[in-house]
Amino acid sequence: MNNRIIQGDSIEVMNNMEAESVDLIFADPPYWMRVEGTLTRVEGTDFDGCDDDWDQFDTLDAYETFTRDWLKACYRILKPNGSIWVIGGMQCIYTIGGIMQKIGYWMINDVIWHKKNPTPNFMGTRLNNSHETLIWATKSKKSKFTFNYKTAKELNFDTVTEKEHNNGIRKQMGSVWRFAVCSGLERLKDINGNKLHNTQKPQELLERIVAISSNRGDLVLDPFGGTMTTGAAAKKMGRDYIMIEKDPQYCEYGELRLAEVTYEESPIANAVFDEKPIKVTVPEMIEAEVLIEGETFFLKNGEAIATLCDDGKLFYKNEKIDMHTLAAIARKVKAKRLNGFDYWYVKRGEKLISIAHIREDFRITKGQVWLQPNMF
Repeated sequence: MNNRIIQGDSIEVMNNMEAESVDLIFADPPYWMRVEGTLTRVEGTDFDGCDDDWDQFDTLDAYETFTRDWLKACYRILKPNGSIWVIGGMQCIYTIGGIMQKIGYWMINDVIWHKKNPTPNFMGTRLNNSHETLIWATKSKKSKFTFNYKTAKELNFDTVTEKEHNNGIRKQMGSVWRFAVCSGLERLKDINGNKLHNTQKPQELLERIVAISSNRGDLVLDPFGGTMTTGAAAKKMGRDYIMIEKDPQYCEYGELRLAEVTYEESPIANAVFDEKPIKVTVPEMIEAEVLIEGETFFLKNGEAIATLCDDGKLFYKNEKIDMHTLAAIARKVKAKRLNGFDYWYVKRGEKLISIAHIREDFRITKGQVWLQPNMF
């Protein structure tokens, strides 16, 4: 069933899927835009907004019922530690968010997609609607959801300039994301050259979501496949996917689009920045003689503080203290413990060398030793 487009009603399809089988869901549901009449640009041409049949509902009750049904179906098939992203505009996101909370979803973040090139308000009667909102949620407060935190920092060009990024500066990814609206060559066209779908999302947006909230081999589902952008992002990044879409034309063009996508090996796709390093202990480093029993531990300013004991603790003022507690004492801070690897130095020749650097070198050696048997 994986890696395919399923033509059909999303609620019916999901209700027939195995419970707790999906790692990540991205949903771009009907917004119920409630467009009336013809919207005209300043120069007099008609604006082709979202007036599709699939976005039409008779009443708020009807929209709420539809929303509740598909969100319940998503809840059932989502794994306990999976997560869901839902995107919407001002017309619908508050309704969706309220229903999600009633069902039992636990909110992680709301994210603002700030559009770099929003459609202007042609009549000048209100503020330019230049953003949409995404809700990121799990099935419960206790869910151990995937969040590739360091990968997110690598992808953060919202608050880090390209020059800063190239110079090694990394910052936490925030909840305001800046992407252009899908346009130009990225937008799918039909055989007449008209845009295929009125609300196609930029693939860069979906790639970010897939990268930070799933891992290689995970199953990603989109209950409103549309132009299959979610599937394209998932396939490119080595995830499995299921796209559900009712419209046969969208399915047809989506199949063509996905057939041209191939997996692209990359540190982002593999979340290598979030891989946990090989565990290394100070006693192991002493045994390997990369740290030496009895040698002096210094602060960065060159002040000699303590000596290293055979069990990895430090001898200071006639008592043994673990290096993390002693780092706090030596730095005279209020915290009871600091990460000692960030503060202690030893001498190699006439130079002070951080024990963190020594540990990293030892990790590489240790990793090579561990990998050696698999080479044959």
